[in-house]
Amino acid sequence: MIKLLRYLEPYQWLLVLILILAVGQSAANLYLPNLMADIVNKGIASYNTGFIWQTGLIMTVVAVGGTVCAIIGVYFSSRVATGMCKTLRDEIFNKVANFSLHEFDVISTASLITRTTNDTAQIQQVMVMVLGLLITAPLTLVVGVIMALKQDVGLSWILVTIIPVLVTVILLLLVKAVPLFTVMQVKLDKLNLILDENLTGVRVVRAFNRIKHEEKKFDLANLDVTNVAIKVNQLVASMMPVMMLLINVSSVAIIWFGSKRVAGGTLQIGAMFAFLQYAAQILFSLLMVAMMFIMIPRAEASANRINEILDMEPEIKDPKSTKKVSAKKGYIQFDKVTFSYHNAEKPALSDISFSCTPGKVTAIIGGTGSGKSTLVNLIPRFYDVQKGRIMIDGTDVREISQDDLRAKIGFVPQKAILFSGTINNNLRYGKENATESEIKQAAKIAQASEFISKMPNGFESMISQGGTNVSGGQMQRLSIARALVRKPEIYVFDDTFSALDFITDAKLRASLKAETKEATVIIVAQRVSTVIDADQIIVLDDGKIVGIGKHKELMKSCEVYRGIVSSQLSAAEIEGENK
Repeated sequence: MIKLLRYLEPYQWLLVLILILAVGQSAANLYLPNLMADIVNKGIASYNTGFIWQTGLIMTVVAVGGTVCAIIGVYFSSRVATGMCKTLRDEIFNKVANFSLHEFDVISTASLITRTTNDTAQIQQVMVMVLGLLITAPLTLVVGVIMALKQDVGLSWILVTIIPVLVTVILLLLVKAVPLFTVMQVKLDKLNLILDENLTGVRVVRAFNRIKHEEKKFDLANLDVTNVAIKVNQLVASMMPVMMLLINVSSVAIIWFGSKRVAGGTLQIGAMFAFLQYAAQILFSLLMVAMMFIMIPRAEASANRINEILDMEPEIKDPKSTKKVSAKKGYIQFDKVTFSYHNAEKPALSDISFSCTPGKVTAIIGGTGSGKSTLVNLIPRFYDVQKGRIMIDGTDVREISQDDLRAKIGFVPQKAILFSGTINNNLRYGKENATESEIKQAAKIAQASEFISKMPNGFESMISQGGTNVSGGQMQRLSIARALVRKPEIYVFDDTFSALDFITDAKLRASLKAETKEATVIIVAQRVSTVIDADQIIVLDDGKIVGIGKHKELMKSCEVYRGIVSSQLSAAEIEGENK
């Protein structure tokens, strides 16, 4: 929690003002019982109406002043707390945006959402309370004790008896409640995970008729969170009745024993009522301190989770001194590259070496799990290699800034992703200043113009979150158009054409050939028809290259490639392709 206090630096002057207002509020609250004692002792006892009116006016001014200080203090405390948490959310988002895919494997998306929203909200609530009570409660407690003793030392034994009882109750509640706060945040992570999975996989859930099963799973997780929350709230809520009981017991004791001292002439009645008010303020300030001590551990649990993200160093980061790439454009070289996923038993890629040149199409084919997508994910540095190196235009990708590296690449992922907004906005995601003609040209090449023109508002038609209002093939074509708008030096299509029919696939590749004739093109594919005309075909099997060449060469030299071809084409088609 202390580490997060650095985000309060922009509000230093407001913090000083909040401190002054808190002192003013406490001073007003502590001065009022004194004035009341003077009215009872000097005004009422001597029937001095003028003194009563004069002191009463002072009491009114002090009360109004204390109230104004309290209102302004709460307002600025809220401003500071919300401002701090806004900055905190920005920091978390910016940090997560720089994470490599490895960091997302370590901390789940659902947990990241919880930490950015719920955990920061917990810190915000505590900061509002702490800023309002950090000065007021201890000051009232300490000065209240002094002022009470000033009124009458003889009744102090009541405070000496009641305060240890109250402190003991508070400590017992803290011991039981604090561990539950961390448990509750973890269970919220699980609840968000189930919710995220159901929203993302709603089609699968419905297709397999597992709605009831998922409802039960969610209900169990929800009930788990609810039960922990109920336990925590019961413990916190039990403090108030215990507090009120102790305050009332102490009030009765003060009136009972104080009245005897008044009757004996050793205590003035005004002093007794002042002592009674000071005792109430002391006990209430103890309650506020206790509430802070209960809320701070909850915020501490949230702060630890947030610090875990902020302290996490991204695996992929720019070197201290980056290099500029040479004048060559779009040259890629894999030099004995080996890569393993975190905690994997064996490498996903082993000793991969090949090169790609501009104006040529390199196709990557292989069975499921052979490492095709892993290979192309290394080019834009979504992961870093363990051995070997990947060269772009003669420079190791680890020596190029990520911005410069990715500016060279138009990447179309295996799973098409669209963002909520218009088609125009989605296509301009690749190039913000793209002209209307560039967008239309990219859509035409990607074979997307036809279905866009049939939509109600054309390129201004809205795409829902995740692209759920368009088909899989339409999503793929829009993703391809988004990469084409960028006009990069290197195009990477990761199994991009799998959602397209054969006719659309053929038309799109024919259009791409003319558009990308000066660029380096890498195509990951399952279909032989997609890769058959490539200038270079790389065959992967179990993370290793088992063949490099053109179609006809591989049909003669690579058994794995022949097996893939024979599984997709008939004998007559294979014979025709070989001629």
